[in-house]
Amino acid sequence: MLRPEQMSKVSVTGSKGVMPEVIEATHDLRLLHVTEYDGSWREEFGFETGTPIEGAESASDKLVTIRSLKSILGVEETEAGRQRIVPDDALEEPLEEIRTEVNELDDRRSELRSRLDDIDEEVDAMEPFVDLGIDLDLLSGYESLQVVVGQGKVETVERAVVDADDINAYEIFSGERTHAIFGRPTEDASETALVDALVGTDFATLEIPDAEGSPEDYIQDLQQQKRELESKLNTVESELNDIAVEEGEFLLAAEERLAIDVQKTEAPLSFATTENAFVAEGWIPTERYNEFATGLKDAVGEHVDVEEIERAEFSRDGHDHAREEVAESGSAVAATDGGTVSMSSDDPPVVQKNGGAVEPFELLVQAVNRPNYYEFDPTVILFLTFPTFFGFMIGDFGYGVIYTAIGFFLYSKFDDGALKSMGGVTLAAGLFTTLFGILYGEIFGFHLITQYFWEGMLGLSHPPIEKGLSPATAEWALGWLTVSVVVGIIHVNVGYIFDFVESYELHGAKEAVLESGSWILMLNGLWIWIFSDALGGVPPEFLFTTFAADGLIPLGFSGFSFTVGWVGFGLYMLGAVLLGMAELAELVEFAAPLSNVLSYTRLGAVLIAKASMAFAVNLLVFGVFVTGEGSEAEWHFGLGHMYHVGDMYHGHEVTEVMFGGLFHSGAAGVVGGLLVLVVGHLVVLALGVTSAGLQAVRLEYVEFFNKFFEGGGREYMPFGYDREFTTED
Repeated sequence: MLRPEQMSKVSVTGSKGVMPEVIEATHDLRLLHVTEYDGSWREEFGFETGTPIEGAESASDKLVTIRSLKSILGVEETEAGRQRIVPDDALEEPLEEIRTEVNELDDRRSELRSRLDDIDEEVDAMEPFVDLGIDLDLLSGYESLQVVVGQGKVETVERAVVDADDINAYEIFSGERTHAIFGRPTEDASETALVDALVGTDFATLEIPDAEGSPEDYIQDLQQQKRELESKLNTVESELNDIAVEEGEFLLAAEERLAIDVQKTEAPLSFATTENAFVAEGWIPTERYNEFATGLKDAVGEHVDVEEIERAEFSRDGHDHAREEVAESGSAVAATDGGTVSMSSDDPPVVQKNGGAVEPFELLVQAVNRPNYYEFDPTVILFLTFPTFFGFMIGDFGYGVIYTAIGFFLYSKFDDGALKSMGGVTLAAGLFTTLFGILYGEIFGFHLITQYFWEGMLGLSHPPIEKGLSPATAEWALGWLTVSVVVGIIHVNVGYIFDFVESYELHGAKEAVLESGSWILMLNGLWIWIFSDALGGVPPEFLFTTFAADGLIPLGFSGFSFTVGWVGFGLYMLGAVLLGMAELAELVEFAAPLSNVLSYTRLGAVLIAKASMAFAVNLLVFGVFVTGEGSEAEWHFGLGHMYHVGDMYHGHEVTEVMFGGLFHSGAAGVVGGLLVLVVGHLVVLALGVTSAGLQAVRLEYVEFFNKFFEGGGREYMPFGYDREFTTED
């Protein structure tokens, strides 16, 4: 799981006469991730880039046509039925008939839509004239009058007309926002005298339509035309929909058939070829080499030569150049040193080896980047830590059940892809949230599991762990900070160990010790020093009491001795010296082992924050009363009824009522309380994703990945096609 699947580079060589058969067999095997020929053999050996097989251009043109038809008809992949055979003759005349009919209907649809848009624009343009209330034929056609219609301030317009020398007389008719100005120009005035007079005023002129009758009647005529066009458009769209239903399955199958044809006929573009021979190279999983070689031999016989020319290892120099000497006509070109020369230098693609419940977490890794071939794949670590972090921070049985249900829905609803993977991640996070909810004894913030299970059934005085909200359990809140720090030390150590192993394998022991071992020494040395008596009373006391024999988590650890502490400080200084020897500039990050680990205290902080939000919602709805005083005070929800000061609750006197609760304040309070209860817990549920989820992801990406992960790996994309709609049988 920590390493990708081992890959081998293979060479396939043969005469051009068998190239189509080799392409067909390779396509069916779906194993070869083809390497593009980079032209490196051209000058020395005369190899050129291959050319497409006959029929490539025709298949490509038809594929473009079918995808255009699919887009016009709105055909979705979910509309496909059983797999079908698509013969060559079905891609000629039937396809052309469909294309002709669909294009004619689409042109009609476009024309009708354009005319409908024009009518909408006309209706919008007519609204000001409705406001004006003057018949349209009265606004134009005069020999001695000029008319302008528009919108603006009538006072400004009237002043401009009055001051105009070319206007002898005028009249203004107004609606609420629209005005019509009728002006009689002088004999020598221009045809635009009235418009010119309004230049510079706050008045937007409108084009007067060439129509008769009232604006209302004109709009009614337009709307009638619109209804007729919409009816015609519905008919056209119905016909297109009928074609989509009748021919959708055929179009999907034809598209797949043509996509396969294009893939096959254009495959030689990645090959190195001469006049008589070809060489194809690519990567396959090492363990499937025999399957690949046998499959080609069975299909083509001895007319093709298959060789494993490189087996990528996780070794010191990146990979093991294990090549066999071959003749010039063999699977690779002979090199002068007796080895072989590959057509192109490329890193192997990455096949992550994560199955079962771990596989969905590849989505979180790939959100940063795909691991490169020579580094560790952290997916399994995310599988172990991310749900744990999330579940620890939320820790509620009720929320956990909901998260689990959402995750199960996504995982079972979708067959593949990001949503299915997200469902798997959510499912795991929900299960851990449920588990921690049982351990905390909480369901939607209520301590019902504590009351009925841990205390009622098992006879315990409290659940195994608590969140630490009430004064009586406040020491748990500090204890979780200690636990968060220890988790951080372990998590960051794993990251540095991964980096150490990678550096050792790729660069050797010296680089590993200087660049990675130095950080391991600094991290552990510093925290040994902090968890010791060497600093006196500087570190907070809860660091030493949480794991003490009588502490919250009794592991018998109450800190390192004075001597061990200073040994830890010495290890920290030794690590700093080694780091300086590797890269002096990195010493500016000497405090990183402290800050990186302290970043994990967000686990405990979010735990308290989320618990407080659920507590606040329940407090508003049911109220809270207190038993005990000071540091012994315990908080209880008034689920059945609200206790009062002086009442006895399970043998303890009620000392305070923190809040009476909406449920105990009448009918209106019950209605309001239900609303607060539902909305409040929905908000907490959503914020669980945006806070706990994001904080857990941040710890993985920033504090863990940054120690060793670079990414940049190529996806393994074998030559071939996963058929969904077609079959050759």
